[in-house]
Amino acid sequence: MIRVLLLDDHVVVRTGYRRLLDAEPDLQVVGEAASAEEANALVQCTEPNVALVDLSLKGSSGIEAIGGMLARRPELKILVLSMYDSPGHVTQALRAGALGYMTKFSDPVAVIAGIRRVATGRRAYSHEVAEILAREQHTGDCPLSDLTPREFEVLRLLVHGETPIGIATSMHLSRKTIFNYLSMIRQKLDTDTDFQLLRLAARHGLLEERSLAS
Repeated sequence: MIRVLLLDDHVVVRTGYRRLLDAEPDLQVVGEAASAEEANALVQCTEPNVALVDLSLKGSSGIEAIGGMLARRPELKILVLSMYDSPGHVTQALRAGALGYMTKFSDPVAVIAGIRRVATGRRAYSHEVAEILAREQHTGDCPLSDLTPREFEVLRLLVHGETPIGIATSMHLSRKTIFNYLSMIRQKLDTDTDFQLLRLAARHGLLEERSLAS
């Protein structure tokens, strides 16, 4: 029996996948979480084999949650199921420790197959993600791949409107630490102004270009 933990901040999504997975004879949903903090607590007491993780959460992101869960249960296998399909999100999720990555446009049958695949230690990608990885391997043109998962999370929150103080609160870090991260991010991405940083983030899928003009 493959024991599955669901991490998504939308209860409707979790309910739908619980019904879908519990209908399979070899799958059992042993817990549901809406935040990284809840997932970190559940992963120790429910002992899941696989966590199905969304990246867009309230507070800390799914990327932060992946690191936290693996620190508590290293043998856990992570399958990301996200609406994001940018190279930056995919690369950072895999770097954080995810074994597979599928988009929410994937057929439920493919998601179930992905859960079974990562449970055995094999990688699982949706068709769109496999194409992204192949393209990135060929071109190597995504500068966001140079960021650490923590730096990527700081950038993600910044471009979605969070202030440095808000980011510090959300990530449970000091303001000085966040400013240090922002300085390193600008250095790695070779950007001198916040507008250049936002443009680069938009170009690589962290937000819509049109939002910069609003």
